[in-house]
Amino acid sequence: MSAYNIFIVEDDPWYSELLEYHLSLNPDYKITRFATGRDCLNQMYKQPDLVTIDFSLPDLPGDKLYQKVREMSPTVPVIVISSQDDIRVAVQLLKMGATDYLVKDDSTRDLLWNAVIRIRENQSLKKEVEVLKEELGQRFAFEKTIIGQSDALKKVFGLMEKASKTNINVSITGETGTGKEVAAKAIHYNSDRRKKAFVAVNMAAIPGELMESELFGYEKGAFTGAIGRKTGKFEEANGGTIFLDEIAELDLSVQSKILRVLQEREVVRVGGNESITLDLRVIVATHKNLEEEVKKGNFREDLYYRIIGLPITLPPLRDRGNDVIILAKHFAAEFTKENKLPAVTISKEAKDRLLSYSFPGNIRELKAIIDLAVVMCEDSEIKLGDINLNSIKKGDFFVNELKTLKQYERDIIRHYLQKNNNDVIATAKTLDIGKSTIYKMIQNGELK
Repeated sequence: MSAYNIFIVEDDPWYSELLEYHLSLNPDYKITRFATGRDCLNQMYKQPDLVTIDFSLPDLPGDKLYQKVREMSPTVPVIVISSQDDIRVAVQLLKMGATDYLVKDDSTRDLLWNAVIRIRENQSLKKEVEVLKEELGQRFAFEKTIIGQSDALKKVFGLMEKASKTNINVSITGETGTGKEVAAKAIHYNSDRRKKAFVAVNMAAIPGELMESELFGYEKGAFTGAIGRKTGKFEEANGGTIFLDEIAELDLSVQSKILRVLQEREVVRVGGNESITLDLRVIVATHKNLEEEVKKGNFREDLYYRIIGLPITLPPLRDRGNDVIILAKHFAAEFTKENKLPAVTISKEAKDRLLSYSFPGNIRELKAIIDLAVVMCEDSEIKLGDINLNSIKKGDFFVNELKTLKQYERDIIRHYLQKNNNDVIATAKTLDIGKSTIYKMIQNGELK
């Protein structure tokens, strides 16, 4: 491993030596000390990995030196160390982009030690991503795509690439929470239609009586309450992509009308006579087996063959190996950035626990677990005790009893209903599903 080059800019010789000695306990660190800001600037061509700046230097104020370092090396992390604890100064420097602000006291050495560890790990992760992108070239460089490097996911990326190069319809299947909409967006934004609209419609979230008006639009006076013209989802997506999520939840009557739209490539608003020509790609998704739904008579066979196009099956998180850790790091970095928190690391024990878990809620569940772990962790490290997997016990899934996917879904919804005091809207928001899905299960007696 190459040395990690750290520049220390400190005019107090004793304190400068103290910081150098403490950081030099790690043999990977190469420390270079400077007594003035100008001496440091003269050596910036050596491209240090990290710079620490004393705020009160004899030749350059800390903020001025910081600006000059940034001009010469825009990406190098900079830690400001100051004898003053004026919060306004700290806030100003952090707003300018300083990586951290430490006040000189008895704990500074330890805080600096931990800060360097966090910064180095983040830099290492970024370099890994850059190397991976170079190795994969543009083949898997999908915007807003699913994060991971597993073989199972690479097969998915290969199919997504093929889909993005044509206008073929795409059908995406996978368990709830595996990222079906993310995959659909990735295909759209890497296709020739990227500059046009991507319109997502969750079929399970639209009440049956509103389905036609939502999908096809309506004219003024088409029905009571239609006080003006409304553009439907198919028309909104014209020129781009329409994503029909949970397509298997459609009533047969609506299925026949969608089939006509797809066959004729035109739509007529409810209460209207004008045919609107459509030029769009259709991507559908479902957690059900559409072929089985056809055999059961729940889904039209002719619509099935119209939409099946290029089938893509997203693997569940439990089958993606080390992607769990890659995603965990991504979610942790995302959460800390959004909430302006220090970067965190994940201990080996916590990683092992995540890798041993089955994640019935897939990626959504992992994100919830990591968000909570970041909030609960101490010393900027997620430890084993911060990983809360008790929200849904592993024994309820995949262990002692063989259940269908529908039963798993019902158990998860029931759990969160109890957790939210039977608040359907809160539960639907937590699980990112339509509230009509829950109401329908209650009406059918699947939930109490």
